[in-house]
Amino acid sequence: MKSIISSLLALSLLSLSSTHGQCHFPAIFNFGDSNSDTGGLSAAFGQVGPPHGISFPGSPAGRYCDGRLVIDFIAESFGLPYLSPFLDSVGSNFSHGADFATAGSPIRAVNTTFRRTGYSPFSLDVQVVQFSNFHNRSQAVRSHGGIYTTLLPEANSFSKALYTIDIGQNDLTAGYFAKKTVKEIGTTDVPELISQFKTAVTNIYKEGGRYFWIHNTGPIGCLAYVIEWFPLPASDFDAHGCASPLNHLAQQFNDALEQAVTELRASLSEAAITYVDVYSIKYDLFAHAQEHGFSKSLVSCCGYGGKYNYNRKTGCGKKIIVDGKEVLIGKSCDEPDKAVVWDGIHFTQAANKIIFDKITTGLSMACHKQ
Repeated sequence: MKSIISSLLALSLLSLSSTHGQCHFPAIFNFGDSNSDTGGLSAAFGQVGPPHGISFPGSPAGRYCDGRLVIDFIAESFGLPYLSPFLDSVGSNFSHGADFATAGSPIRAVNTTFRRTGYSPFSLDVQVVQFSNFHNRSQAVRSHGGIYTTLLPEANSFSKALYTIDIGQNDLTAGYFAKKTVKEIGTTDVPELISQFKTAVTNIYKEGGRYFWIHNTGPIGCLAYVIEWFPLPASDFDAHGCASPLNHLAQQFNDALEQAVTELRASLSEAAITYVDVYSIKYDLFAHAQEHGFSKSLVSCCGYGGKYNYNRKTGCGKKIIVDGKEVLIGKSCDEPDKAVVWDGIHFTQAANKIIFDKITTGLSMACHKQ
């Protein structure tokens, strides 16, 4: 059924492209978690160190990946520079947008601390408040002229920009790690998450946002950090080694998110909102890894030990002291481009590029209402 829907979407996009010009956006404003964090969490809590960034052009840049993220490829496709994190005050240029995402961010605020659990305090509602403040203050400062006109966006950029959102994964895992059942998360948490998500999009719309590009959440049941949290019976795993109950939870969230997008299209009359099924693309990378050129599907490139080269206490980049010297034990594999998963949590640059390539046709039509 998924493949049929994807085919119909491709045909509809092809039809759209024949009647509408391709879109171009002068700026991108991004909201989300580590899947699209270009350095926000690093700016707030300390730089993510090597081997993160080993494939990134130039030098590591605060991403939880060996290289570029999907949002980086999106920016490149429109001829825009990589997005500067809103939280980074050093060397940032916001003339073509800003990234409000931080690794560990949920839709709904988690009642804990980052140091304790790894969940970011910058939940989606906070990110939207930050955007609102940025919108207003950037224009006040830009009016002073001089260098500010080169570092901050023009006023009309906000209504012409693309607003990208990729978030939800951390909310689902937070419930699971708190020992809630999959059924409980689906029936109790998901409706509230979707309600808060709709509020966030509506508030961005009130600030002038008109073009929205919304990713659904990926197959969390294929990621080592989720699979290994609690022991699971063999019957819970599918033919590709992914935990089916957790993937079903992600799909339940995605179904509700897609319905929310339909409702938002009806209520936000001037908005063009694109729902992007990255779940199917990501799952296909696990299901047909070798066909995509990968030798590793579930096994992490960067990590230390275990079935999946993942240990939550000894993660990618982990160092220990041996005979008074610092030794890196959370090492990268020799060929990150042959792995789907970077560190048990995030995708590699090679996987991100394939994901981008699969969505790029729709991206070029994101300024047109569906």
